[in-house]
Amino acid sequence: MKIITFAIPSYNSQDYMEKCINSLLPGGEDVEILIVDDGSTDRTGEIADDYAARYPGICRAIHQPNGGHGEAVNAGLRNAQGIYYKVVDSDDWVDPEAYVQVLSTLKRLVRQGTPVDMLLTNYVYEKVHENTRRRMVYSLLFPQNKVIGWSEMKHNIKGFTILMHSVTYRTQMLRDCGLELPKHTFYVDNLFVYVPLPHVKTLYYLNVNFYRYFIGREGQSVAEQTMIKRIDQQLRVNYLMIDSVDPWKVTEKHLRKYMLGYLEMITVVTTSMAYLSHDKENLEKVRALWRYMKQKDRRTYMKVRYGIMGSAMNLPGPTGRRLSVKAYQLTRKIMKFN
Repeated sequence: MKIITFAIPSYNSQDYMEKCINSLLPGGEDVEILIVDDGSTDRTGEIADDYAARYPGICRAIHQPNGGHGEAVNAGLRNAQGIYYKVVDSDDWVDPEAYVQVLSTLKRLVRQGTPVDMLLTNYVYEKVHENTRRRMVYSLLFPQNKVIGWSEMKHNIKGFTILMHSVTYRTQMLRDCGLELPKHTFYVDNLFVYVPLPHVKTLYYLNVNFYRYFIGREGQSVAEQTMIKRIDQQLRVNYLMIDSVDPWKVTEKHLRKYMLGYLEMITVVTTSMAYLSHDKENLEKVRALWRYMKQKDRRTYMKVRYGIMGSAMNLPGPTGRRLSVKAYQLTRKIMKFN
C-alpha cells in the first residue's frame, strides 16, 4: 500500500528535475513518484524513463502530449495509487527531515483509521538569486498535531493562504469532488487548492517546513512580467474560481470566510496585473471581471469588493490605480510571493 503519491509535472525540466526527484526517493516503498512528461522537447522524458528503470515500484514515467501544468496534475491524479496525493513542481524539492515527519504522521493516521482529507504543512520561498528564504507558517491559523474540522480554525488572516505547496490531499476525496484542471492554463494551482476545500471535512496541521518553493528561474510563471503577459490565463482561473464554488453553500462559517478571502486575494492579483500592464484593453478586462462577479452573486461581490484588499484595488481614476499598485507591491514585498 502506497501512503502517498507525488506527481511531478515536468515540461523541459532536464536541468533541474533530478534534484526534485532525488528529494522524494527517501520515502522508499511507502511512496509513489509519478514523473509526468508533459510533451517535453528536451531530455525530460529520457530522465523520467531512467528513474522508472532504476527505481521500479517507486518511480513511474507518464508521457503525454503537451497539455500544460493542469493536465499534468490531472494525469497524476488519474494514475495515483497512494492514499494521499501531493504535487511537487519539477524545480522545487522537499526538506528531508520534514519528509520523515510527514510520512510518519500520515502512516499513523491511516493505521489509526483516521485518515484526514487534508494534511497542511509549511513551505519555504527559496529566493536563490537574492540568497533569502521566507517561511510560510500556519500556526496562527490552525492548532497543531491534532485532527480538526474547520470550526477549530483559530484565525482568518488575509494573505496567509493555503497554497498547493502546503497541501497534501486524500486522493479519493479529490476524485470524489470531481477535480479537473483546465488544459494549457497557468495558475491552476489556485483551483487545485480552492475547489476541493468544501469537501475537506477533517484536516491536520503539522508544523514542519516540508516544501521548498524555488523562485527566481527565468521565465517562471510567478514572475511579475510573465504574469502580465499571461493575464488572460490569470483571468480564466479567476472566472473559474467564481463559477466553481458558491461560498454561500459552504455551511461552515470559518471556511466560508476563508474562501471569500482567498477569492478576494486572487481577484486583487488579477486586477494588479492589469494596472501594472498600463494597457487599456487589460483594464477593461478586469472591469468586466468585477461586473461578472457582481452579476453572478451580489453577496460575493460585496464581500470581495469591499474587503481590505478589494477596496484598495478599486480606488477611482489613475491616481487610485497608482495607489492600488503601491499597495500590491508593498504586500508582495512583505509576503515575498514572487
